[in-house]
Amino acid sequence: MLFKDQVDFVTQHIKKNKLRVFMTILAATMGCAFLIVLASVGFGLQESLRNEILSNETVTKIQVYGDTTQLTEDQIQEIKKIEHVETVLETINVNAAAHSFFEDRDTHSNVTLTDMQDFEQVNGKLAEGVYPSKPNEIIVGYHFAQTLLNEEERNVMAEKSKKAEAEGTYYDGREEGYKESLVGQKIDLSLATHDAPNNETEKMTYTIVGIMEKPSYDWMIDSSIHMDKAQKAALAQSLALPEDELFYSEFNIFADTMENVKPILETLKDKGYSVYSVTEQLEQMNVFFLVLKIGLIFVGTIAVLIASIGIFNTMTMAVTERTREIGVLKAIGASPKLIKRLFLMESTFIGILGTLIAVIISYAISITANLALPLILKAATGEDVFATNDITFSLIPWQLVVIAAAISIGVAMISGYRPARKATKIDVIQALRQEL
Repeated sequence: MLFKDQVDFVTQHIKKNKLRVFMTILAATMGCAFLIVLASVGFGLQESLRNEILSNETVTKIQVYGDTTQLTEDQIQEIKKIEHVETVLETINVNAAAHSFFEDRDTHSNVTLTDMQDFEQVNGKLAEGVYPSKPNEIIVGYHFAQTLLNEEERNVMAEKSKKAEAEGTYYDGREEGYKESLVGQKIDLSLATHDAPNNETEKMTYTIVGIMEKPSYDWMIDSSIHMDKAQKAALAQSLALPEDELFYSEFNIFADTMENVKPILETLKDKGYSVYSVTEQLEQMNVFFLVLKIGLIFVGTIAVLIASIGIFNTMTMAVTERTREIGVLKAIGASPKLIKRLFLMESTFIGILGTLIAVIISYAISITANLALPLILKAATGEDVFATNDITFSLIPWQLVVIAAAISIGVAMISGYRPARKATKIDVIQALRQEL
């Protein structure tokens, strides 16, 4: 029997029992769609958390902590010689608050010192301006201008904050502050230790040449000041404190690519350094979500197995109804292998068609969920965070489609195997006597 004739044999039965076959395909579709949509939640949550971590962390950064926090110059040079290490960035925190003055405005902020060439290499593009090239030049945080307030604006902000608190919300002061560009502007800066906040040093004049990029978190207010570490001696002299009391260094190692972070981590650990990278957190998260996704796929597979009962019943009825046709096929020389193939083709067709429809429905549900759920959560909670954040509730990668299709079609074929095998054992004489 030609393949075309085999297809005709299958389609004739499908056309003859449209309603039964339609309901069977519908059951297969629902089972496969449930599997895909359920598992897509796991993929969506993993993608959302991964993007959240990567958007707020430099993925090539390796943090040094513990007893090895303070690195010597020899250690720094040793680490820089490790293959694929881009740079070792020393960030010097100043244990004093900076009080900045500009026109009739002022603000308080933290000060950090660093090698500006290394900082530019690691930090990359600024929101505005350039990196310092002179000792009296500085970079300020994205919200530095917003925090520069005069007395009138402080009173207005206090009233708005009080009103927002009464309504159960928070006011971040974005409507107040200096609204023009600060690039090229000079500010006066004085320092005061945390132990004596009112005992400020004499004012020092600096020029703002750059503005940092906006922080990833909407709630984060960055009003920090960054200057070259060449200012270390001048700051220590202004406060008349020894450097070991005024400054505390943090060291971060940067790899050239994300793929090279893990080998660098292993090398540093072998050398006795206490180091950590966000890639380790991603690995732990991936293991957790792998288990979760396997569990969701298992639960979804149960729905597919339930749908397989319908396929089994449909194929069993097909064998019963076509006993005479099977007898005729056997009488004219059809092999048991051919007869089995004919019924397996029918069950496979049901599985394939059900899977195709299920994939289309699943993508429609996924897209709708990602668009509608943030609005529903915003309406239910009154929080804008769900509407503004890039949260993925459902994600259907091609791998999930392949897994679901393999399970659905595989189960359909298995469901049709026993009825197909039964068809091969029908006695020719008894089959031909039917309906005579």
